[in-house]
Formats: sequence, C-alpha cells, structure tokens
Amino acid sequence: MNSSHPLVITLLGPTASGKTALALDIAERLDLPVINVDSRQLYREMDIGTAKPTAEQQARVPHHLLDLRRPDQPITLQEFQAIATPCINAALEQRGVALLVGGSGLYLKALTSGLQPPAVAPQPQLRQQLTALGQGICHPLLQAADPRAAAKIAPADAVRTQRALEVLYASGQPMSRQATATPPPWRVLELGLNPANLRQRIQQRTEQLYRDGLVDETRRLSERYGADLPLLQTIGYGEALQVIGGSLSTADAVRITSQRTRQFAKRQRTWFRRQHNPHWLADQATLTDAMTLIEQHLR
Repeated sequence: MNSSHPLVITLLGPTASGKTALALDIAERLDLPVINVDSRQLYREMDIGTAKPTAEQQARVPHHLLDLRRPDQPITLQEFQAIATPCINAALEQRGVALLVGGSGLYLKALTSGLQPPAVAPQPQLRQQLTALGQGICHPLLQAADPRAAAKIAPADAVRTQRALEVLYASGQPMSRQATATPPPWRVLELGLNPANLRQRIQQRTEQLYRDGLVDETRRLSERYGADLPLLQTIGYGEALQVIGGSLSTADAVRITSQRTRQFAKRQRTWFRRQHNPHWLADQATLTDAMTLIEQHLR
C-alpha cells in the first residue's frame, strides 16, 4: 500500500505478555491515545478480572473503547466495528497514525482486514434459552452446525458461542459462510509480544488478580446481574464464582485460573501466527525495537 496512506499500529500478543506497559510507553512517545481491542474490557464493572488499565494508567494516556456497556448488554463484532472504526479514523485524521492494543484476535483481524460479520441483531430471548442450556451443550451444537466457526471459538467462550448460534438460527446460514472482507485504506504495522517467561508472568498475574479482589468483584457482578451471566463463566470469574459458592478454595481457584489462562494464551499465539504477520519484538529491547520499526514506517 502507498506510504501516503495513514498508519495503524497494532500491538498484539497473548494475555499477560506486557502489552499494556509497552502501549503506554509507545503512546507517550508518539502522543497518541490507546485504542483498546480487548473483548472483555469493553464492559463496565469488569476491571480486576480483565486486567483493565488502572485509573493511574488511564490518566497517563487517553484510552478509548473501554467500559462501553454493562456486562448484561453483549456487544457483537459488528457493533464493535461500528464504534471502533470512527475512533480509529479520528486518530488518523488528527495524528496520521493510530495505536490499537489488545489480545482479541478476531476483533483485531476484523478492524485491520475490514472483515464484515453477519448483520444479525441480538436475539435476547434466544440468548436466554442458550444460557439455560449451558455452554456444555451449546458448543457441541455449534460444532455440529458450523464446525468452521466452532474451531475458532474456545469451548468455554459462551459469549462468542452464543453469537455464532444466534447468527445461525436467526439467518439460517452458518456464520462462517457469511463473513466478507473489504480492507480499509490504512497501512498496518503489527507488533507482537511473546515473552519467553510467559508462563511465569501468567502465574504472577493470576495471583495478583485474586489479591486485588477478583472474588469480591465477581460477587458484586453476580449479585447485580445473576450468576448465569455468560461473562461470569469466562476465565477467572468462573473460578471466583466457585470460591463464592464454596466448591473451590482460593488456592485451587488460582491454580485452575492460571491453567485456563495458559491454555487461552496458547490459542492466542496460534491465532496470531496463522491470522497475522507481526514483527515479534525481542524480550530485552521491546520498546527500542518497536520505536525503530514505527519510525521506519512513518518516514
């Protein structure tokens, strides 16, 4: 693409890889806002369990696309694109460059490749029925009806599983057959983080989540929105719910959460290698390498 086109920098990597800290450093040096591309951080009141940037971090650099809705108001990929694209365009108009940061591969792919998901409105009644069935039934249903879509969705990801089934039942066509792509008029520089000590970082992150009050946050969410809220079945919140219910000790919850997070990180890395082509940054010089690449693309 012509170098006169504006540049979108995408900082991606598995959970706990250090994206937030590096994004803050890059944003400060380029005087840019951080545009969030983390599917769970889109929701209000879910701060600890999603490792959302803290108030202090958000005070250092403006952040966009955080806290868009309540946890019981699911955001579809199409809705996210409709909100995110004007945000990106505004940054490009002001600075000629935008900074996207996150680990939600499908959301990143949709923004950078112009993926057009099916235009199916949310179906609240259907979602209630799917929630009542439970993820243990819903994901196998999706595997049978749309194996291509199911292969891209983790078995424990109730939100995306319900969305794929919603599209299928509402339109009569599998989601995997409906997506098209129209690349946006941007150049994209993908920077990737994949530290060698990721396992240790995940363990430390998990322990910190519980010390910071994940169980109390989960209790508040459960009391306000109900324990069957799909987002409360995701990593960390699901284990914290079991601590509240008395079926898990905190120590076991930490162990299981860390294990689930490692499994999730493995899936993220597989996605990034197959669906993206980032410049993987060296562990010892991530900021230096990142700024060198950015400056080369801004010339």
